Amino acid sequence: MKEIAEKTIRAVFASIGFNIEKATDRKSVVSLIKKLHPYRIDKELVRFGANGDGGYLVPDDFEEINACFSPGVGAFSTFEEDCAKHGMQVYLADKSVDAPAIENSQFHFIKKFIGTINNDDFITMDSWVNTSLNEADSDLLLQMDIERHEYLSIINMSDALLNRCRILVIEFHYLHKLWNKEFFNMASATFEKILQNHTCIHIHANNYCGIVKTMGVEIPKVAEFTFIRNDRIKTKSLQTNFPHPLDFDNINESATVLPECWYDIDFK
Repeated sequence: MKEIAEKTIRAVFASIGFNIEKATDRKSVVSLIKKLHPYRIDKELVRFGANGDGGYLVPDDFEEINACFSPGVGAFSTFEEDCAKHGMQVYLADKSVDAPAIENSQFHFIKKFIGTINNDDFITMDSWVNTSLNEADSDLLLQMDIERHEYLSIINMSDALLNRCRILVIEFHYLHKLWNKEFFNMASATFEKILQNHTCIHIHANNYCGIVKTMGVEIPKVAEFTFIRNDRIKTKSLQTNFPHPLDFDNINESATVLPECWYDIDFK
């Protein structure tokens, strides 16, 4: 019986391209998902950006946030426009484009990728912020969509800078690879670093990429996470209703709803 079960598990992991010897155990994956269970807090969620790709849900807590840092410049900058409307200076970075989609006097662009080193092509988050702002302690909003480079970029951030970010909106890629032990270790370290001083308050599955189900656990390949710094929370309770009324699909195809295992208190 045990041999049959092991063959089944091997077949499951082979189907998604993983070697069972290098696979993460189910308990560890579920444990990480539970740590990311979104909370309902004392601040309403509002939508910044378009009703589709490029729009995100953020907590209504923007007073005295002077700047938004937004690495990864897409075809639209509607999220950044809404940040500017709330009085923020907006800093954008992306080596793959020559400029943001729109002109705005509050936009400040550098043609570099965000990464773990500083050279002609890359700049670290700390270097970018330190060379962009005069003040060293103001609260920031970070919105990051940099196509899988988010993990190492966040791990590379200093604790001081990460803790200046009152609100984090990050699109995490390749989440279905949590079953790969090496990827899991990197992703887990990233989330654990964020969760030291921030709480997850919303997750939206990107319907462009779909969901992978392995060993009874459904994981969106790409999902948008919203975090808020813990000192901004007065009351909180586990969020058990998804999708949020302000959630919209990224593309006009089949809808993808956040799987229940990401917010079901009793999921094991």
